[in-house]
Amino acid sequence: MKPSWLGWSLLSLLVAPALGAPSDASSDQESGDTLVKRGTRGVDPDTPTIFNDIEVPPLRQLTPENFEEVTKDGYWMIKHYSPSCPHCRTAAPMYQTLYEYYYTSNPLFLSGLKPDELASLDSFTGYYNLHFGSVNCLAFGDFCKKLNVEFFPAWAFYDMGVQNGPPVGAKTMSEIGALIEAKLETIKPGSRPSQGVQIPKVGAKSMEMTAKPEVVKPGAKTAVEKQSIETAELEGVSPESVKAKLQGRPANPQGVSIPLTAESFQSLVTTTHDPWIIKFYVPWCHHCQALAPNWNSMAKEMKDTLNVGEVNCEIEKRLCEDARVNAYPTIYFFRGGERVEYTGLRGLGDLIAYTNKAVGVGSSIQDVDATTFKQLETTEEVLFLYLYDHATTSEDFEAMNRLTLSLVGHARIVKSDSAALSERFKISTWPRLLVVRDGRPNYYNALAPKDMRDFRQILSWMQTVWLPIVPELTASNAQEIMDGKFVVLGLLSRRRSDDFKQSKRELKEAALEWMDKQVQLFRLERAELRDSKQLRIEEADDRNDQRALRAAKNMRITIREDDKKQVAFAWADGDFWERWLRTTYGIDVETGDRVIINDQDNRRYWDTASSGAPIMASRTSILETIPLVVASPSKLSPKSTIGTFETILFFARSLLGSHPILFFIILGAVVAVATVFGRGRLRRSSARGGIIGNTTTNNGGFFHLDGKEGFLNGGSTDKVD
Repeated sequence: MKPSWLGWSLLSLLVAPALGAPSDASSDQESGDTLVKRGTRGVDPDTPTIFNDIEVPPLRQLTPENFEEVTKDGYWMIKHYSPSCPHCRTAAPMYQTLYEYYYTSNPLFLSGLKPDELASLDSFTGYYNLHFGSVNCLAFGDFCKKLNVEFFPAWAFYDMGVQNGPPVGAKTMSEIGALIEAKLETIKPGSRPSQGVQIPKVGAKSMEMTAKPEVVKPGAKTAVEKQSIETAELEGVSPESVKAKLQGRPANPQGVSIPLTAESFQSLVTTTHDPWIIKFYVPWCHHCQALAPNWNSMAKEMKDTLNVGEVNCEIEKRLCEDARVNAYPTIYFFRGGERVEYTGLRGLGDLIAYTNKAVGVGSSIQDVDATTFKQLETTEEVLFLYLYDHATTSEDFEAMNRLTLSLVGHARIVKSDSAALSERFKISTWPRLLVVRDGRPNYYNALAPKDMRDFRQILSWMQTVWLPIVPELTASNAQEIMDGKFVVLGLLSRRRSDDFKQSKRELKEAALEWMDKQVQLFRLERAELRDSKQLRIEEADDRNDQRALRAAKNMRITIREDDKKQVAFAWADGDFWERWLRTTYGIDVETGDRVIINDQDNRRYWDTASSGAPIMASRTSILETIPLVVASPSKLSPKSTIGTFETILFFARSLLGSHPILFFIILGAVVAVATVFGRGRLRRSSARGGIIGNTTTNNGGFFHLDGKEGFLNGGSTDKVD
């Protein structure tokens, strides 16, 4: 049996190659099919490849010997891998395809720059100076350990030979592409489409390069996002993680203010939902020159946080006209096609404080429950709350979402459908909008459903209540606090910490007590008006006067607050405002905390109570003085913050604005009296001969001085020896 078995074995070895060997044609076809199917796996690493009919050099393989010499020039993206790693084998064709795609891409079609700026840039590598390479960590394990590689595949960027950040992990086509796009944007800020680029499929050998970035509607997915999610699903990766990766692209990666043109402004700002703060300026403006250092410092602070840009209005005149820029510098915060102007101070601290608040504002209002709202009350002095139910429409939510930008730097708004919050604030109809300050609600009065969708009407109401109950007076909010109202202003000193805390507490308690008193008076007045209406109805009914009855029933109970000057409360740092307080009010906080009641509209103030003593920072002193001041006419004598001549000019200007007809009547009377008085003075001066004495009409028609004749001797023709 053994010889027979051995013979058959030898025979099979001789026959098998002949039977199993395919023809040359079939062999080539199978090899080609395998190459197309597997992409670059079958490609010789030392052989150039073809992409878009352009020859692509082999991916650079780096070793410890040539690594430093090769990477010292330009920017490098390095893949650290191990041939035995399954993830590395999967990522290899992805990386090869992306390398071929970017190497053959033309930055002219991908950037928002003008063609003349790219005249000398004939390739992707020449424009970005970004190169691709890889390191075999199975062969050079110690070297990879030196490069802080702890997993495979690991991707790292090297700038001029120096590693830029630790290696990161990316296992999908979309993740690797996101890393490359972020790096390109860092190298050339503003050059990459904000919506990303359409990356090819794994193993592709061509890709249309002339396609411009698409404009995506809010909520829609970009082509890159769609393809990335599809690729992720095929590769077994969660689509949610891909979305987070795409949306996690850092803003302002270099921490600089990017100069914007009309084209880049359109692609980066107006057609995206990315937040931007942009300065519109002209080079010759002194205020713009003074702002420049703080603006650049703010941009540096906002690195990886907020996009910062600037527009030169001497070059981009049309863009500035469209943005309605009428003064320089003008600063706008943009997001999703909406904008709001920054009108605060231009110090570095003020800019950073505003941008930090602007970044925290999302595109939609945060939804909270009762517990979260309670926590927010401890950190926010002013909190707007939008209560809704299942019947609230999308139009209502859209109107509220438009308010978020206008509230930047002022207050925060949240929404909730919590039954506990509705019960706490006694809400029985939805939607309702209210503001909570120090635990006290104030409601927006919506008489009809359309009032809850009137963006401007809601914003006007918010502007009246978005300050804290007792805010600190600063240069940025001084006009908002002082204009149009009586202001109880506490002048406090931080140097006396115990007195400072006590005075602030007394001031706030006085404000709350005054507000409660005004609410009670409002309710009492409304009850009196209702009783008066009911009395008219009953009287007309008793007389059986149908006409009077209809008129009484149609009476509207309205309480006008426009003609009543409101009372507000605030406090000022007496040490910071020391010079202003001394020159304007003659007060020095060194002697103790003081309170004044200021009427900025009429340039007057009160600093003493009815007893003649200074108004102190106590509830009793403040609440006793306010009614005497707001009475019409005031029961206390005010002091003026301006001089006599300025008072006359201020009175004339105020009279012209409020009663122009009366102003011109008084002006005409003053002119008439002045004219009559002036003519009388001239007539009396003429009767006395003026300044050259009395004149006569003698025969010669000349002056008669001391009885002597004139120059012609009284008209005589006699000669004189």
